[in-house]
Amino acid sequence: MLDKMMLSNRAADIRKRLGEDSDSPIDILALVHSIDGLTLVLCPLGGNISGACLKIDTSVVIAVNSGMSYGRQRFTLAHELCHYYFDEGATSTICPVGFGNKTDEEKEADLFASYLLMPQAALYRKVQEAKRSAKKKLTTADVVMLEQHFGVSRQAMLVRLQMDNELSAADAQDMRQYVISSAARLGYDTSLYRPTPEGNNKGTYGHYIRQAENLLQADVVSTGKYEQWLLEAFRDDIVFGDDSDGGEVVD
Repeated sequence: MLDKMMLSNRAADIRKRLGEDSDSPIDILALVHSIDGLTLVLCPLGGNISGACLKIDTSVVIAVNSGMSYGRQRFTLAHELCHYYFDEGATSTICPVGFGNKTDEEKEADLFASYLLMPQAALYRKVQEAKRSAKKKLTTADVVMLEQHFGVSRQAMLVRLQMDNELSAADAQDMRQYVISSAARLGYDTSLYRPTPEGNNKGTYGHYIRQAENLLQADVVSTGKYEQWLLEAFRDDIVFGDDSDGGEVVD
């Protein structure tokens, strides 16, 4: 298994390749649209699968389980990017839920995702800032601040803080409880800890949609076939229009 330094360096390289600096929180769901040939599929995948990566010639399909929390979805996408960029021998990978009992490749992808979303230097600075109030241990409020800043789930943050020796196993175990209420009582938006609402939890984005549009514009496919492809990709909004909010709003 690759060491932490190698995986941290790989994450830093991908951040640079995606046009991001080395420290700032990233909107990874938006960033992947800049990757040529990448199709992102968001849909519920049950309780055992967090995501999947399927490489097809020059394109790739990444699926993310939208039935998991938004923070977990972000982590899963970062995890799948590791499989896409660095698992040269694998054409398809299905990734199980959970942080234990994983293969070395899955553990590497988890560490890569952690470093991609929470760069070492950036996390260290935020932790030190939280400790400046004359206390030696991170509190639940500090952990909530950190996970909100970096946009990760409580589980991902606790695993990382334990790995960096910033939390004991006992303290982390206590903080796994009352995740949503602890953030709500501190005044934070709790959408980070919730799955995508039903009715809006399926969609396909990126390469597939652009290719369908290109083939329609080139008269290679009929409008009927184009719309069929979009409906199969959960993009009813393109076929029928999206008036759920009363139409487009220009601001």
